[in-house]
Amino acid sequence: MIVDAHAHVFPPAVRERREALIASEPAFAEIYRNARAAMATAGEVLASMDEAGVDRTVIVNFAWRDEALVDETNAYILDAASRSGGRLLPFVAMPPARGGHGGPQFEDAPQTGHTAGGRSGDPRAKIRALAAAGARGIGELRPESLGWDLADSDEGDLLAWAASAYDLALLFHVSEPVGHPYAGKQGLRIEALASFAATAAGVTIIAAHWGGGLPFYTLMPEVREALATTWFDTAAGHLLYDAAIYRRAIDLVGAGRILFGSDFPLVSQADALARARAAGLSGDELRAIGGENARQIFGL
Repeated sequence: MIVDAHAHVFPPAVRERREALIASEPAFAEIYRNARAAMATAGEVLASMDEAGVDRTVIVNFAWRDEALVDETNAYILDAASRSGGRLLPFVAMPPARGGHGGPQFEDAPQTGHTAGGRSGDPRAKIRALAAAGARGIGELRPESLGWDLADSDEGDLLAWAASAYDLALLFHVSEPVGHPYAGKQGLRIEALASFAATAAGVTIIAAHWGGGLPFYTLMPEVREALATTWFDTAAGHLLYDAAIYRRAIDLVGAGRILFGSDFPLVSQADALARARAAGLSGDELRAIGGENARQIFGL
């Protein structure tokens, strides 16, 4: 089984509103004001999977500020996944937290009358509905792009609760503290993710883009312990690192903690797979990274 743990989709209607969203959504504008930044629909992901020989793909949402846009895109992703026969695994965007800073101020709302695309004043009720509709995770999360602190905020508390209550994986865009700048680089500092992981024991975390270099710090015993349930995906890795990253990361965290990801449509799934297969991995390592680890995480 080949599983791509990181691909992006947008509803056709959102793609058609691209210019308007550039004006209203700062994180979106940072990436998609470049006309060459591709946006894909769920159908285009499925066509890519057929071409590349990918069996399952995690389709992720975006870090939206507008709650109506969160609802619209979540509904599209969940519907596309439900129609895919299990080929698409939906990751949704997080509803905005309602409490004030300094603690989780989320009161349970009635459990009836909520739909995955509906409006609700209670973010826990929305997450409950999203999980019931088939969500497998939340992401791609960019806390700092939205102006909140993962390690100390109502939003971070909400994420930890949602992941624990409904077995949702959390996929974070993690930023490298060094290296060349690029559109969309900022999203989450590695120290913020490590702090969150240390307080969210048992939560399944996926640190995108090789975790921004975080695997190196697992040589520190306390960091290794904090990241016991954190996996690192390879999305767009060749744009950041040379092919030796595979062997170095395996030496640091083991092949069992790495997930193949393409970052489609930024990178084609076929090209991303070809690069993984050319990285000098053993058959067992390639099987683990290419799909076995994701199969176990998601119970496929």
